[in-house]
This record gives sequence, C-alpha cells and structure tokens, in this order.
Amino acid sequence: MTDTSIPPSGEQHEITAGAHRAVVVSVGGGLRTYDVDGRDLVDGYTADRMADGARGQTLAPWPNRVKDGTWTWQGEKQQLALTEPSQHNAIHGLVRWLGWSLVDRSDSEVTLEVTSYPQPGYQWPVRVRNTYTLDEADGLTVTTRITNLGTSPAPVANGAHPYLTVGTPTVDDAVLEVPADTWLPTGEQQIPLGRQPVDGTPYDFRTARPIGDTEIDYAFTDLHRGDDGRCRLRLSSPAGAAVTFWVDEAYPFLEVFTGDALPDESRRRQGLGVEPMSAPPNALASGESLCVLDPGETWVGQWGITPGTASD
Repeated sequence: MTDTSIPPSGEQHEITAGAHRAVVVSVGGGLRTYDVDGRDLVDGYTADRMADGARGQTLAPWPNRVKDGTWTWQGEKQQLALTEPSQHNAIHGLVRWLGWSLVDRSDSEVTLEVTSYPQPGYQWPVRVRNTYTLDEADGLTVTTRITNLGTSPAPVANGAHPYLTVGTPTVDDAVLEVPADTWLPTGEQQIPLGRQPVDGTPYDFRTARPIGDTEIDYAFTDLHRGDDGRCRLRLSSPAGAAVTFWVDEAYPFLEVFTGDALPDESRRRQGLGVEPMSAPPNALASGESLCVLDPGETWVGQWGITPGTASD
C-alpha cells in the first residue's frame, strides 16, 4: 500500500549550498531546519512534528500580540479571533498555519507564497511571499514580500520566529550581544507599557555577555546598524561556535525570547528565539510603525543567519 501521508508541517523543500542545508516547509512558509556541516544554527523541529512555539513561522500581517484582539481602523472597531486564549490576545498573524504554495525553486533557493483572504477582524486580502536563499559565504537570507490584493489601503506588519542555537545544552551558557539601546517592558498580557533604556537593566546586552539565568521575552529597538543598514545580533558558545542574526532597515524591532514559557518544558531555554518585527507588539491597535499599503503595493523586508566562530 502506498503511504500518502504528509508530515505535519506539510511539504518539505530542502535547499543546499556547499555545506549549508536548510529545510523550508509549506505550513506557515517556515524554516524547519538550518545546519552547516551538520552543526545546527537553528533550534528547529523534526519532520514528524508540527511546529511548536511558532518555530520558524512567518508572522503576517502582524507579529506578536494584539491586546484582546481588538483594534480600530478608520473609526471601525475590529475583533480578531483570540488565538492566545490564555492571555486573551490575538497572536502572530493569520498565515502561520496556512498551507503555502511553491512558486519557484533551485538547488540553493526556494520561494513559497500564500494568500490570506478577508476575515473577521482583518478585511484585506494580502499575498505573502518568502524567498529563502543559501550562500556559502553569506549563509541564509530570507526575503519577505507582502502585497495588498484589495481595493483599499491595508495596514500590515511582518515578523518571523526562528530560534538560534550554538550547540549549548541551554541558552544559559551562550554569550549574547544585542546592539539595541531600548527595550519594551510589558504588562500582564505581554503588551508593551512604554519604552525604557537598557542602561542598568538585566537586558543590556550591548556588550556581549553570557545569558545566565536571565529570562527574556521582550522587544528591543533603537538598533545599532552598520553602514549597510543591517543590525547584527550575535550568539556564541564557550566552545567557539557563533551565529549572527541580521535584519535590514525594514525591521526596526527585535523580540528576544529565552523560551521559559514554552508549553513543552523539555524545549524551554534550548534555543534563543530572535524575532525580526517590522512593528512592535500591539501595533494594529497602537498604529506604531504599521505600513499602510495602497492597492497593489508591496512591502519588502530581509533578515538572515550567518554562521561563524567566536573569534570572528
């Protein structure tokens, strides 16, 4: 009898470039694994499991949370489904569990896309397209395009949810550098209460240091950028492995998550969630950093992961 079953994360699209190998999946248009010479750079999941903790998923047309799922657009109240019922929030957009379609692929690159149609709480049809590209020198680059397919302006934001690893059993022993001057403290529903400088707080990682037992699940902004416009977060291990996570200027926020609240206790603090975000938590309600796309207009953003060593 022919086995017609498919993995919980859908179709598996493997791309390679030299020693680099990544697997992109059709559910959520997400990144399931990425390794170089057999060394994992992301703390992913196996093909026989569904994504847990939003691992590798695409977060569109908004990342993070919308308080109570409630927001207002042009004077009209919107009510999203409460996809985080424990905290009474709508979380991580509309496309993370949809099946994405293959657009194009080569040995080292794959493009998937999905259309999210109008629904209660979000009335615009948008197409989200991800291109994953591997390069032996630069590592992994992810390019996301969001296009407004409707007839009226659409507010959008985007994010992604990979977890980094440098091979340490937990993130406690990993050394973290986050070049950001500001963090966003949150309240009971993990909605920002404002902004504070990282100076003098447990969340000042502008100088690389071990994470230790610090619990982090906050957004950072006022990012330091190089001449190329990229902000680079860096994670390294005492054994000398390192990984750099970069975002372009389309992403002014980074959420950093040590995984303490993951439902699966065995997965807690194993990898470091690093989430590029084009807008902060609760952006649909606050309006902060939202991109409003005219009909037919496209938003574009890039992030990537580059392997290295602690001495680089």
